[in-house]
Amino acid sequence: MTPFEMNNQTDVTEFIFLGFSNHPKLQGLFFLIFLVIYLTALLGNMLIITATRVSPALHTPMYYFFSNLSFLDICYMSTTILVILVNFLREKKTISYEGYLSQIYFLVTCAGIECVLLAAMAYDHYIAICHPLQYPVLMSLKVCVFLVTGSWLCGLVNSVSHTVLAATLTLCGSNQISHYLCDIPLLLKLSCSDISLNESMLHVASATIGLSPCLFTAVSYTLIISAILRIPSAQGKSKAFSTCASHLTVVVVFYGMANINYDRPREGYNLDIDILVSVLFCVVTPMLNPIIYSLRNKEVKRALRKLAGGWVFPGSMRD
Repeated sequence: MTPFEMNNQTDVTEFIFLGFSNHPKLQGLFFLIFLVIYLTALLGNMLIITATRVSPALHTPMYYFFSNLSFLDICYMSTTILVILVNFLREKKTISYEGYLSQIYFLVTCAGIECVLLAAMAYDHYIAICHPLQYPVLMSLKVCVFLVTGSWLCGLVNSVSHTVLAATLTLCGSNQISHYLCDIPLLLKLSCSDISLNESMLHVASATIGLSPCLFTAVSYTLIISAILRIPSAQGKSKAFSTCASHLTVVVVFYGMANINYDRPREGYNLDIDILVSVLFCVVTPMLNPIIYSLRNKEVKRALRKLAGGWVFPGSMRD
């Protein structure tokens, strides 16, 4: 730390979000848009969770994983959107230092869990298609609980490590965040202490929690597609593909949005574009997941029709 930085060191008690602040006349419209998105995602994911609990046809490993994914999406969105909605109603968009660390903890936790959970779901589809005779043994209830528990532990341990290291940073200078939510790289920019350990942890987490599950999922689907192509009948291929189509779509959307959000070039930085990309990843993606599963999956649609008494998906029970 230089003498100038030491003289400018401050005890930061709150952070100011700059995201959306350059459009003061649109705050009410933004509030309504985000409120509708949140309520839609909340309703969709809660319906999925309820349907998988009450419908015997959905008492399978695949839907057990999916209900956990829906619960995770609710946690993910609630962590971000509730703070955003409150700030839309305030002229000064702030969050306390403790609140910032708390949001980092929950965001990193949810993101890490989702990466590992999507890989566990890919493994489930791989066993179902490539080793169907061994499926009841390899994907027993005990194995499913172990995979879900392992996903949560991975996310929690990873998040605790990042949050503890973030809490040790010395902050100085500006307390303005060029975003609408909390993230570790944004906090590192405000630090005047050594951030090499924090950056090393980010690289380790990217490799273990981000890249490894992504590669595992990619390999699983390579084997799945290879097995599907060897099925002689067109009807068999269609049935096998429909089994994993929804999950594959969710994986592509999640990792595609994550790649755009974190790995896009930073030349010609524009706050509005940065906010838009982040909204697509952190807000829109959790809303799309239940829609993707309900549109692509006959069992889910049938369970939702039964649950909603024909109001959610009106029409015949036969697909």
